[in-house]
Amino acid sequence: MTSTPTGTDPGGSRTSTPTAAGDTRGGIEVNGLNTIDESERRGTARDLFWPWFGANVSVFGISYGSFLLGFGVSFAQATVIAVVGVAISFLLCGFVALAGKRGSAPTMVLSRAAFGVRGNRLPSLLSWVLTVGWETVLTSLAVLSTATVLDRLGAGGGTGTKVVALVVVAALVVAAGVAGFSAIMRLQRWITVITGVLTVAYVLLVLDDIDLGAVAALPAGSAAAVVGALVFMMTGFGLGWVNAAADYSRYLPRSTPGAGVTLWTTLGGSLAPALLVFFGVLLAGSSPALADSIGDDPIGALTTLLPTWFLIPFALVAVLGLVGGAVLDIYSSGLALLSAGVRIPRPVAAGVDGVLMVLGSIYVVFSGGSFLYTFQGFLITLGVPVAAWCGVMLADVALRRRDYDEPALYDVRGRYGDVRLVPVVLLVVATVLGWGLVTNTYAGWLGWQGYLLGPLGGREGAWAFANLGVLLALVIGFVGTLALTAGAVRRQEDR
Repeated sequence: MTSTPTGTDPGGSRTSTPTAAGDTRGGIEVNGLNTIDESERRGTARDLFWPWFGANVSVFGISYGSFLLGFGVSFAQATVIAVVGVAISFLLCGFVALAGKRGSAPTMVLSRAAFGVRGNRLPSLLSWVLTVGWETVLTSLAVLSTATVLDRLGAGGGTGTKVVALVVVAALVVAAGVAGFSAIMRLQRWITVITGVLTVAYVLLVLDDIDLGAVAALPAGSAAAVVGALVFMMTGFGLGWVNAAADYSRYLPRSTPGAGVTLWTTLGGSLAPALLVFFGVLLAGSSPALADSIGDDPIGALTTLLPTWFLIPFALVAVLGLVGGAVLDIYSSGLALLSAGVRIPRPVAAGVDGVLMVLGSIYVVFSGGSFLYTFQGFLITLGVPVAAWCGVMLADVALRRRDYDEPALYDVRGRYGDVRLVPVVLLVVATVLGWGLVTNTYAGWLGWQGYLLGPLGGREGAWAFANLGVLLALVIGFVGTLALTAGAVRRQEDR
């Protein structure tokens, strides 16, 4: 095995040889796009459970129950969709995480093996937009939920409260993102314990609000409704994380069993959301009024079921759960920005993304629009190209029989080349076709989508909201890469 030499990364950042004593300097991680030195690889596959569980234990998952029922599905259908959609989407993360322990580099650096060193700048840019978008969504929700809780307590939930909440939440997220891997791993363990306990308390307190008769009476939805709800679940959970799935497994020793990496990534990511969405279906199905209010304030609406004395603990669990997800996003968004070609240190990249996160949160919090429609448009629009990238990456990981050639990931003259045309074309074609088969008619600025839905009844047809384009993009990326690049991968590994 070889180590990445010190030098200039053609992908756009300075590579560095990590310190032998550890991965931090002054409490801040010094690793950026470089491969992790052998002396720093530590832990077991089981350690992956904590960051993934901590990032996905948010009570925001309860609101997805209402989102699911919005597709017009029954309780039984929603339950199956929740379990299958969450599990499959995080299983994709588990497979991508294999690349991390085989290459010890960030996800969007390992993706260079598939797209070429500079060809990978396109998916890196997409990854950066997605992760900045997600950290903005989570920060906005933390601010909105804090304002709702304080308003119910009589402390005021107006502009001043929202501004203070935004400053505090953003400071927590940016500080952890700048500090880096070790700080995040410690933080996520605490978030996991605190949010886990308080979430169980929330569930116990609102059990009496569940009306099993009303839930059982929900009518079954059509096949198109089921597929649309499934796609929404996949894009809202695992497909929103695939582009960062190897950022944490890269610190594991190369000898770590691959099955363990996949298992603990999948289990950590999917366990809490599956249970929370199931409970959210029970709550939303019991109260149409609650389901309607969740569309505007997904977490704040959940406080209407709580006694006053539990509002402060609820605010704590809500904010911590959202911060846990935003922290992972800002860390990975900084790495994606570097991989896209921006030449700044990793901590500075996290800070830049933090500024954009704050600006985006200001828009979401103070625009007064429907959160649900904006959120759904964001998920589906970016879900298409990310699904296409995921298909390419999964196929490329499956085709490789050797660990990654570390120096070649940073050298346009290495075995992975400068621009690998076939995967790049597959990404573009899958995205164009995919956007033609999704629709976001409630978000006016996305009305151009769905241009291939004519044979399926058009933009208002039954299948328009099934968002088949996400699944099509995933299949095109995966099958196309398997069929068209197998020989090229073999030649790479024979060099």
